[in-house]
Amino acid sequence: QVQLVESGGGLVQAGGSLRLSCVASGRTFSRYAMGWFRQAPGKEREFVAAISVSGGVTYYRDSVKGRFTISRDNAKNTVYLQMNSLKPEDTAVYYCAVATKATISASSYGYWGQGTQVTVSS
Repeated sequence: QVQLVESGGGLVQAGGSLRLSCVASGRTFSRYAMGWFRQAPGKEREFVAAISVSGGVTYYRDSVKGRFTISRDNAKNTVYLQMNSLKPEDTAVYYCAVATKATISASSYGYWGQGTQVTVSS
């Protein structure tokens, strides 16, 4: 069992930055790949970024490449999503999730956090 708690969301103007954090319970965090997903009102949940167990492999959706950075600190059981140059279309609830292998497929993630709201005003 893994519990995930996201934080760091909020309201920001377009062009601004936010850093999301996701803290995982348990002592096996370092054995899991981690992912960030988001869901805007009326839309499907979509992949944002993923990071491998070691942190050496990362994946991003095309629309966030060059603006978002995923990282992890296994000593703190925490995964981060640094979001720069935010756009109104980035507005969504952001979720972190756990998988055995870094992947863009939501169905591969077995545990999910409750989400944190990110709102980008124009």
